[in-house]
Amino acid sequence: MHSATHSVLLIILIFRGTNGDSVNQTEGPVTVSEGALMTLNCTYQTADFAAYLFWYIQHLNKAPQLLLKGLTADKKVEHEGFEATLVKRDSSFHLQKKAVQASDSAVYYCALSD
Repeated sequence: MHSATHSVLLIILIFRGTNGDSVNQTEGPVTVSEGALMTLNCTYQTADFAAYLFWYIQHLNKAPQLLLKGLTADKKVEHEGFEATLVKRDSSFHLQKKAVQASDSAVYYCALSD
């Protein structure tokens, strides 16, 4: 079996709003072997009690697309093999995929909204 390696590119830092809210995520680029576990960290700071977190994916020459949204604390969300859990006590929404594929090579970014 042939194992390929590809790059997953990341936007490093996304800021939202004027209230001091911010999102920090894994600094990129990240290289992951095909079939390996991929974890992209996302932590946030907000004064808003009802903040929502989102992961977006952007493939080369394509518009960004919503991948996952975290609306409820401590509930895992899944889509196309990707998963994340919004953990309010840790202010985190880490993205994971258990077996990354070459087609997953893209820009991933985490965003915050209220």
